[in-house]
Amino acid sequence: MRLLDGRTLSDKIKSEIAQEVKNDFLDKGKPAPHLAAVLVGEDPASETYVNNKEKSCREVGFISSIYRYPAGIPEKKLLEVVDFLNKDDEVDGFIVQLPLPGHIREQNIIERINPLKDVDGFHPVNAGRMMLNLPAFLPATPFGIMTLLERYNIETEGKHVVVLGRSNIVGTPISLMLSRKAKTANATVTLCHSYTHDLKKFSLQADILIVAMGKQEFVTADMVKPDAVVIDVGMHRIPSSDTKSGFRLKGDVKFDEVSKKCSAITPVPGGVGLMTIVSLLLNTLKAAKKEIN
Repeated sequence: MRLLDGRTLSDKIKSEIAQEVKNDFLDKGKPAPHLAAVLVGEDPASETYVNNKEKSCREVGFISSIYRYPAGIPEKKLLEVVDFLNKDDEVDGFIVQLPLPGHIREQNIIERINPLKDVDGFHPVNAGRMMLNLPAFLPATPFGIMTLLERYNIETEGKHVVVLGRSNIVGTPISLMLSRKAKTANATVTLCHSYTHDLKKFSLQADILIVAMGKQEFVTADMVKPDAVVIDVGMHRIPSSDTKSGFRLKGDVKFDEVSKKCSAITPVPGGVGLMTIVSLLLNTLKAAKKEIN
């Protein structure tokens, strides 16, 4: 079994980004790429993600800003924050961290973001360009998965990929990206979800199984074909008295069981999550270089 180590790979890519920032920006007297994040409320998982983003920005030489607001911020006020960032020429790209409190309509916020600064890749313009295989800011997690497959030389052409989960953030975009005519793609893709009958029948057919169900340790060894490649997108905080943080992380895949049966697998933590942050940095670099028009 080969471990698809997101930590080692993300460190390598961050080193590449840092060198590009130095050569193409700092050495030429240009300001470093600037990534901003808007954080509403005090969701622990969101706090962790945004803090890791800020740390990664420092490592590659980016400028990083965080705009924090209480959970009760009115939707109108949050839209004004988005408008401010859209107009700020010093900000190359920004994200509004999801999920948002229930009184805020997330789609209204997403659609207000300038597509040229939408480094999360959630705006309908970027989603449409991605579907047409045009240059676009790709959603960070699917982008990270594609990078992981490419850098670890996982063959996708002609393979049967089964995706568990159909969210607009992971499942649906990764199914499109892997099925199109492109490098690290050309796969036959089956998209499964909570209404799929006999889901195990499909997961057992997968040469590459991508699990984004949002259910802790949902996939067990009996659901995986021998020598399959397994990509675990899940991230669940489990209370633990054995860790300094007071919690540990589990994925959507029962790692101890499945790792003994598959040919390659991503760990949790240390897998797709780290690649998501790197993808956000890569999108911001593209925004700063005006590569997406």
